[in-house]
Amino acid sequence: MKIWIDCRMYSTHFTGIWRYVYELVSYLESHDTKNEYVLFFNEPHFSNYNVPSVRFKKVLINAKHYSYKEQTIFLYKLYKEKLDLMHFTHFNAPLFYFRPSIVTIHDLTLSFYPGKKMTKHHHRLAYNLTIKNITKRAVKIIAVSAHTKKDIIEILNVPEEKIEVVYEWINKSDFFEASADEIEKLKLNFNLKKDYIFYVGVLREHKNLLRLIKAYSELLKEWEDIDLVIAWKEDVYLEVRNTIINEKLQKNVHLLGFVSEYDLNVLYSGARAMIYPSLYEGFWLPVLEAMAHSVPVACSNISSLPEIAGENWAVLFNPLSIESIKSGIKEVINNKTLRKRLIENWLKRINDFSWEKMWEQILNLYNKIEK
Repeated sequence: MKIWIDCRMYSTHFTGIWRYVYELVSYLESHDTKNEYVLFFNEPHFSNYNVPSVRFKKVLINAKHYSYKEQTIFLYKLYKEKLDLMHFTHFNAPLFYFRPSIVTIHDLTLSFYPGKKMTKHHHRLAYNLTIKNITKRAVKIIAVSAHTKKDIIEILNVPEEKIEVVYEWINKSDFFEASADEIEKLKLNFNLKKDYIFYVGVLREHKNLLRLIKAYSELLKEWEDIDLVIAWKEDVYLEVRNTIINEKLQKNVHLLGFVSEYDLNVLYSGARAMIYPSLYEGFWLPVLEAMAHSVPVACSNISSLPEIAGENWAVLFNPLSIESIKSGIKEVINNKTLRKRLIENWLKRINDFSWEKMWEQILNLYNKIEK
């Protein structure tokens, strides 16, 4: 079978969908000896990708999401090749593509929290038209959690039997436990003078960083010996920095920006706890990354987070309540018995999210569609 994969979001330097696509291709390279694959790339990843064998072919497309090229040149190249199945790894697909396809839906964040990127009417129209079109035409839909599946059914009116839940994963070999010396050196480089709690992710509205910062501000009134470290780029959500200034937390909250893979591993290893106050997630890989580093987690009790990190594996709090977030942080840091139990439970739970297991499900789905 000849399968095409949309690799326009392909990178080792990002989490989320970018990492998802990278790991998918890596797994197929090493495990599938039967099918042929054609991979669509944008630059610079087209030039950086080394074709591993004659069963793989790369095609330069350079078509951004929601662009005119996506609906024209991308569509033309799809029809030009004789393929059996197209895997859209994100919902952005040409509207007039009618051949067999599957699509991975990672979340419906823009349906609930359109944010500043969707303020214009034509942006919202393009999003709704694109996601409804591909979920209608696809032979199968991969949802990354049961919660995402539920949203697809309720928001997009897709029949339940059309959707397969395939959890996202982590490759444990991508992570390492940093030594005490490595942690101290990194803290010196980033001017981190205290122990810290850690958040990694984008700084958009649904991530709920403003309430986290305010809860942390309240926590400092009782306990001054811990900082808050936030790693990722600032994006368009400048209110995060403004809230830090308004709460007079410039010396306590550290916005590190985008960090390297090595630094991210060390930051995880040195954290007292990971805090995830998000209002909506389709899955949320950083929870698993914290798990891989044996770092206790406190997170929201809504969306997909209880499905991934329920009360046996994390301290859950109400993300709409500053007091609840504050209490969750205190509990995950101060309760030594609880911390020990959560870490022990994590070591068992993480095996449910092996990348080999997830990609085997996807490969089986490819072969099932062929039959």
